[in-house]
Amino acid sequence: MFAPLYLDNNASTQIDARVFEVMLPYLRERFGNASSRHEYGRLTRDAIDRARQQVAAAVGAHATEVVFTSGGSEANNLFVKGAAALLKPGVIAIGATEHPCVREPAKQLVRQGWSVLELPVKLDGHLDVEAAQELITAKRPMLVSQMLANNECGAVNDVAALSAVVKQAGGFLHSDAVQALGKIPVAFRELGVNAMTLSSHKIGGPIGAGALVLDKRLELQALIAGGGHERGLRSGTENVAAIVGFGAACELASSELGMRSANMRAARDLLEAGLSALDARVFGGVEPRLPNTSYFAFEGVDGDTLVGKLDRAGFAIASGAACSSANPEPSRTLLAMGVVPQLARGAVRVSMGATTKLEDVKRFLEVLRETLLQLRQLTAVSVE
Repeated sequence: MFAPLYLDNNASTQIDARVFEVMLPYLRERFGNASSRHEYGRLTRDAIDRARQQVAAAVGAHATEVVFTSGGSEANNLFVKGAAALLKPGVIAIGATEHPCVREPAKQLVRQGWSVLELPVKLDGHLDVEAAQELITAKRPMLVSQMLANNECGAVNDVAALSAVVKQAGGFLHSDAVQALGKIPVAFRELGVNAMTLSSHKIGGPIGAGALVLDKRLELQALIAGGGHERGLRSGTENVAAIVGFGAACELASSELGMRSANMRAARDLLEAGLSALDARVFGGVEPRLPNTSYFAFEGVDGDTLVGKLDRAGFAIASGAACSSANPEPSRTLLAMGVVPQLARGAVRVSMGATTKLEDVKRFLEVLRETLLQLRQLTAVSVE
């Protein structure tokens, strides 16, 4: 019997059944407001405190450093705008391949007198640390944001090396680690960052929960003012069920990291062996990289067309990043990597999940081969 196959796990993951079970009581009988002083409130407050400890433990931080948000976008905005609000306008440096939820708030700061500096990447998608050092030393940005792992090509950046440069220049460093968590080891202290963004729905947790891990050397102005929740940095009644699920997902991701990573890497390597046989151009296929991500294109094949054909055949993959899919322009990540626009428009991404099977990959490759043949035959006919 045919079953659709989901291969877009960098966009979002299916909630783990074990996580869902942990969440259920907080969707039904444990409905109290965590700020209330009665038993209902205490039960939910205890659940949030436990989740905070689980999230902190997953990245080697202290529970007091975890600020819960609605997701990665809010956490990134909280760093960029919240830190800038308490500093004199200056320079903010961001990676050339940053997610829009870092790039766009940084651009908004320009109206307040800030200037935006881009840190370049190499042709393989990794941060060019030497070039970044030259720029940071010359421009001395107060704020720097560099993602740990790229959501499109999967390149893992040397954030620890960047940290030493930023500190020497007297700035504060933030890293969006949303794509890294649950796939590679992530250590808040070892990276040397002042702030780090995490998200629940990328690791088998629910949509609607994320966190900014924040050391106490950096002060932020809250984006949402009110009753003073989350150390005064994020007011509003907590989404208890999602936070509980986020904590449970972090605990599972930490305990199963080795197994999950090995499974994803085996599936990715099998996929890329098949892609090589089909003459695909793989972008960012250089270590260190995420174990689950393949970003590729075929000469003369439009990426959106390929995604649509495969979707109708029952395979969910992505063309570029899900959060910027409304933009018809070529991927900014690929352009920053020096890929020509025509080839960049053909790029598609396959991102494995913790439960992706080798048989799934083999089935995908078979259908991909057939789909490419159909598209090329159509192209040949139209040219004639």
